[in-house]
Amino acid sequence: MACKSRVSDAIATLVGVFHEYASKDCEEGKKDCGKNVCIDHFKLSKSELKELMQKELDMDNVKDPAKLDELMKELDEDGDGQVDFLEFVGLVAGMACVCNDFIELMLSEQAKSE
Repeated sequence: MACKSRVSDAIATLVGVFHEYASKDCEEGKKDCGKNVCIDHFKLSKSELKELMQKELDMDNVKDPAKLDELMKELDEDGDGQVDFLEFVGLVAGMACVCNDFIELMLSEQAKSE
């Protein structure tokens, strides 16, 4: 689906990437109903989150199991052991804000030096 604006394209990409990774374990037969929660293909499992973070966000620090557990715990607001789309968007929005803060800082420093 072709979008008419850069923001629409960005939204479509964000949704598409989330669902591409959220369905990986289902396609590979790894998701099923566990003891406490039924894992579904509309949420990211820990392994799916790890793969998405490494491949799409260039974040290698999630290779450390403790860091991945910490990230999962922080993102999983409803405590179901998975990351839903809203929880994922919170991560992306936070990262976008940090990037914007950095750009604003660099631009203000540049303006001071001129």
